[in-house]
Amino acid sequence: MLISHAYPISLGTGAEEPLAAVLRGWSLGTLCVMTFFAISGFFIARSFATKASVSDFLRARALRIFPALAVVLGLTVLAGAGLTHAPAGIYLGAAPGYVLHNMSLFFLHYELPGVFEANPYGPAINGSLWTLNYEVLCYLGVIFCGLLGLLARPRLFVLGVACVGACWTLTAASDLHPRLPALASLALPFSAGMGLWVWREKIPLSPWLAATGAGIAAMSWSTSFFHPLLGVAWSYAVFVLGYARLPRLQAYNRLGDYSYGTYLYAFPVQQVLAWTGIMLPLWNMALALPATLMLAALSWHLVESPALKWKGGASKGLATAG
Repeated sequence: MLISHAYPISLGTGAEEPLAAVLRGWSLGTLCVMTFFAISGFFIARSFATKASVSDFLRARALRIFPALAVVLGLTVLAGAGLTHAPAGIYLGAAPGYVLHNMSLFFLHYELPGVFEANPYGPAINGSLWTLNYEVLCYLGVIFCGLLGLLARPRLFVLGVACVGACWTLTAASDLHPRLPALASLALPFSAGMGLWVWREKIPLSPWLAATGAGIAAMSWSTSFFHPLLGVAWSYAVFVLGYARLPRLQAYNRLGDYSYGTYLYAFPVQQVLAWTGIMLPLWNMALALPATLMLAALSWHLVESPALKWKGGASKGLATAG
């Protein structure tokens, strides 16, 4: 997402990265979100299957999301106090609402008074947060499937994934509230990840199958099936790569799970760089990446990993994704 966001943050809201033209409007950031939801679907389904109760499941999910989110929102307010040109009383009066609305996940506030108002992208401080409420809705879908026993019935679950794919196609072709197509588009990779958990004993992870899926998606490029097919093929390819025995990848995973921290901090870091006058996307990427990784590492080791101990033992690596 950091790469994709660098273009609109540096150049303005209409700017897109070059890959978007090849993928009919999808960017590298879109694929990153798909990756996150696919991985999350797999491990969240596993989490539900291994928890003693729904309340244990919900507590684990809350500990994964809210502590790090609260910290980034608090740091945002503190940093914004040094960046704003609004009067102190107005800024401080808006700060509690900014934190509380964003902690709700469903009533997001992207702006603080006087912060980033002259930036090319506008005053949105952390535009990445929009996906969190869809993630939570997908969690509710896991609970629904789990209580119905679908996670233990692979043949029935495949019908559910097919229904999600059909909903994506229908909502994309209809004039509905934009939240519905967005939910359908994110629910499909999440459902694909869940499916990989449900059929984990039967689905092989093969580079050849991943290439075949990519080829089928490419052949549908001019049709309305392109994005759903690409979403499923990409989700499968993510797990082929994730479970490949690549020494460097395995070494990185041992450091910790920096994915959520990267998600939380990249956008505000890039907006700060734009505020300083850096208007070239490549420079924005180059400077934002090390700063974001540093903040993500601190978030994992100081906030996320300690919080996960409250759910009965901290997990490591991809097992904590989502």
